[in-house]
Amino acid sequence: MNILYLTNHLNIGGITSYVLTLAKAFKKHGHKVYIASSGGKLLSEFIAEGIVYLPIPIKTKSEVSYKILISKYKLLKIIREKNIDILHANTRVTQVLSFFLRRSLSKPYVSTCHGFFKKRLFRKMFPCWGNKVIVISEPVKEHLVKDFRVKGEDIRVIHNGIDVENFQIPDPKLQIAIKKKLGLSGGPVVGIVARLSEEKGHLYLIAAMKSVLSRVPQAQLLIVGNGRMKKELLELTKDLGMEKNIFFLAAVDDTKQVLAAMDLFVLPSLKEGLGLALMEAMASGLGVIGSDVGGIRSLIQDGHNGLLVRAADIQGLSYAILELLQNPDKARSMGNNARIFIEKNFSQEKMAQETERVYLECLSVKD
Repeated sequence: MNILYLTNHLNIGGITSYVLTLAKAFKKHGHKVYIASSGGKLLSEFIAEGIVYLPIPIKTKSEVSYKILISKYKLLKIIREKNIDILHANTRVTQVLSFFLRRSLSKPYVSTCHGFFKKRLFRKMFPCWGNKVIVISEPVKEHLVKDFRVKGEDIRVIHNGIDVENFQIPDPKLQIAIKKKLGLSGGPVVGIVARLSEEKGHLYLIAAMKSVLSRVPQAQLLIVGNGRMKKELLELTKDLGMEKNIFFLAAVDDTKQVLAAMDLFVLPSLKEGLGLALMEAMASGLGVIGSDVGGIRSLIQDGHNGLLVRAADIQGLSYAILELLQNPDKARSMGNNARIFIEKNFSQEKMAQETERVYLECLSVKD
């Protein structure tokens, strides 16, 4: 097959990681793979894997932007020349772009929904979901069926896959060295890797750390990510007098090193499609804590491979963190179970195989 992936940009984030994972897998399987986007920090990784890059001016959040039409006309000729078989959109903007390309070329397209959408009228009037819709968890499927009337038979649940071998349980000596490199002390590190936005629940995690520090004063919180809430989170940290225990680090290209510095990973989201960083933490053998919401429920089996807490429950979050910090053997056991769980259920290969079946299903149906 000749496959064209479309996404707004190739900067650090879950969508870029998802597209790169699939593109690498299909290239390895012998398919010809292209990526159309406005470029970004991780473009070099796609090129290094032999993925053909097609630059388009699609860096916009507006689904009615003139950039969509410009991108359409830039791609029409290329899609014909390269004999692209299927398009795979990964954002709302590229869903609309794919819709227009399909009307001109009669090429099937698939879209992946990586999370939850606001119930805007324009999306209901012009859905642009594609021939089939891939969702990353059952809660996202339920959301599409309930809120947007997408037909259940057109939706395929395919969980994100990761390369488990790329994540290793850190050696204690290496962990000490990485903590030092990041400016951390030798005390236990509670960590989160997530966009700094309200739905990720950073405010509740910072508040919970106040109680944690009263019991484990040497504990530290490492917050990794970029986003519009950084100023508010810094102010809360200062107001609570925890500047010496809470560290902020910009988003990183590769999460392996920051995960290796952590003793515990927490994802206190208010809503979550699945949680790629949580999966990577589990693959790294970390004890994990997550909110009992969305796709996090698909990953954490409470008491077996991690702990679930109610969303926005500061006290429950602090109790869970203390439970694992004060019982390192329990945290290690859960971490081992978490790694085994990810290896069995969320591999790269499984994700690619299930996605390929969706492509073939679309190609077998003639318009």
